[in-house]
Amino acid sequence: MPAIENGRICVKTAGREAGRKCVIVDLIDQNVVLVTGPKELNGVKRRRASIRHIEPTSDNIDIDRNATDEAVLQALEAAGKTDLMKDRVKIVLP
Repeated sequence: MPAIENGRICVKTAGREAGRKCVIVDLIDQNVVLVTGPKELNGVKRRRASIRHIEPTSDNIDIDRNATDEAVLQALEAAGKTDLMKDRVKIVLP
């Protein structure tokens, strides 16, 4: 399983944004992270999320801790991952 770290692209597995991809911007503590879509790109707002409600992928971008949404968007464009972020994932419940 990929590590929970800054810049890691994840899939939200719970809540109204379930199935959408997000980027970890900051590690708040061992159970909570700060994520963003950014909202202009795929509709995921910048907010706290439990690590139980996200599934990390193998994709990663290079961003600073607490990077702004604009900086995250630029990093995604530089890495060529904007189309990846717009794709939704179908969540299968157990």
